[in-house]
Amino acid sequence: MNNRRTWKALPAAGAVLAAAAALTACSPQVTTQMPDVIQVQNVENQDGQISLSASETVKVTPDMARIIFAITTEHADAAQCQQENSRRLDQVLAFLKEQGFADSSIKTSDFSLTPEYDWSGNTQTLVGYSMTTEVTVSDAALDQVGGLLSQAVEAGVNEIRDVSYYSSQYDQAYEEALAAAVELARQKAEVLAEAGGRDLGEVIRIEEHTDGQQGRYVSNGVSRQTAVMEAAAADMAVMPGEMEIEASVTVVYASYLKQ
Repeated sequence: MNNRRTWKALPAAGAVLAAAAALTACSPQVTTQMPDVIQVQNVENQDGQISLSASETVKVTPDMARIIFAITTEHADAAQCQQENSRRLDQVLAFLKEQGFADSSIKTSDFSLTPEYDWSGNTQTLVGYSMTTEVTVSDAALDQVGGLLSQAVEAGVNEIRDVSYYSSQYDQAYEEALAAAVELARQKAEVLAEAGGRDLGEVIRIEEHTDGQQGRYVSNGVSRQTAVMEAAAADMAVMPGEMEIEASVTVVYASYLKQ
């Protein structure tokens, strides 16, 4: 669901739009999209409004990653199964701290102990237990990811559930996309006003249709279980590609008949 924030126009609205246009050449690449909605509305006193919806996309290259590991153990005895899982978990946590990760970047979750049954024949026979614990690592530098994925096997991990990439410059890139979307709306409004024989007036309202959180993480769909993990002897290649950060706005302008 899109979140919506609304700003009322102020006398300094012109300065805001001017700042929106001041994107430098060193900014991430901006991709322009055509407005989704263009609406011109006139009222009885011959003043009117022009409303446009516009979106802009900024492309950035991820430089950080979040990895979700899993540790699964099996044993005929529930207590032994839990003890073995705890032992492996301690090894994995020690390994991650040796790699320089702070406690705030490591989270354990999804503890589960499940009975395993043999359903052969017409009977249900308890054969043992399975326990799984997830370990999530955040703020991993991109050049660390390959080594972490392969070395984690030796530390006790037997499943990689997800690898998600993100950019440490995400907030800055989103603000650039937001400013570019406002600038695009202004440019289109000027064209419409001129074509309609009107002067473009002040900004009446700006609505933001995104909150900057959508698309913060891009998953590569990695899911490697025990058999594959045990064969991981060398560092795995990491190629996150580019991620697109989109901002969408609706801007309402006043418009007046040319004098």
